[in-house]
Amino acid sequence: MPLDALLAEIRACRACAGELPHGPRPVVRVSPETRLLVCGQAPGRRVHASGLPFDDPSGDRLRGWMGVDRATFYGHPAIGVAAQAFCYPGTDPAGGDYPPPVRCAALWRARLLAELPKVELTLLLGRPAQQWALGARAAGSMSETVQAWRAFLPGILVMPHPSWRNTGWLKRQPWFEAEVAPYLRERTRLILSA
Repeated sequence: MPLDALLAEIRACRACAGELPHGPRPVVRVSPETRLLVCGQAPGRRVHASGLPFDDPSGDRLRGWMGVDRATFYGHPAIGVAAQAFCYPGTDPAGGDYPPPVRCAALWRARLLAELPKVELTLLLGRPAQQWALGARAAGSMSETVQAWRAFLPGILVMPHPSWRNTGWLKRQPWFEAEVAPYLRERTRLILSA
């Protein structure tokens, strides 16, 4: 199936309609030229409202790690965004988002990735995305998985989610900004300049 037809099918998906408190609004942004794929767990509340992935403060932090501006992030065909689940799962009473519905990845992930043969680097942002993509290769915690970031190269870069909720983690892990972010900026530069 051509990518355009698959994306139309994804955007029309209502498989989880009865489970999503805000209703389905699949958000995915890829092209046949996608070479750097950003994969978090699911869109947040602001992204659900705008329909634009990482259209929030976490996107600002992510773009800073990547070394790209907003226009490049959304306009360069080599950058794609496809979370583990494509719809906002809602907010739990503790203030975080609910986990992404497993059904979404089962329905769409393999089919979508098969239509993106040029992907050279996938950013796995946060524990849910890492567990889904890495399976048993994911360590016991997000911290342990990210500390082993070099073990997943060159095709995968494991990172914390750029959410404000991880600000404390980032302060306690200065090696991330000193080692991982510069690596990502350089890989992004190489991918975008090819």
